[in-house]
Amino acid sequence: MTPGFRFYPTEEELITFYLKHKIQDTNVTRDILRDIDRVIPQLHVYDFYPWDLPREVCRGDPEQWFFFIPRQEKEARGGRPSRRTSSGYWKATGSPSVVYSSSNRIIGIKRSMVFYNGRAPTGKKTKWKMNEYKAFQQEYSSNTNTTPKVYIC
Repeated sequence: MTPGFRFYPTEEELITFYLKHKIQDTNVTRDILRDIDRVIPQLHVYDFYPWDLPREVCRGDPEQWFFFIPRQEKEARGGRPSRRTSSGYWKATGSPSVVYSSSNRIIGIKRSMVFYNGRAPTGKKTKWKMNEYKAFQQEYSSNTNTTPKVYIC
């Protein structure tokens, strides 16, 4: 990112612009993706402790980072995603919330998570928090598969 650039997207922008272009597969989108990937890198976040995330990809705000996370194979086959690290895990807190567009359409789901050290159910809660955004793919494609291949966290 260029010096002085501040990246504070709204939830609507995250879903309808950044995630939409990552999900779509068109020639125009491929050109845009090169620029988007410089702003929001793709990273397997669950391979790292939150404090060990590679600093070179955590640009801009020291407290707020964005990553595209590819869908896991297990989840692609209908299973639940694994949010475990080598000795910790991300636990969903509360119910997922619906994300609305400015025109009051439902465009995605937001799930909030907290990182715990150790293994469930005896893990120790940390101060690390993450929001996971999933777009409703049917809005962007006629494909019958409604599960996106990538998320934003």
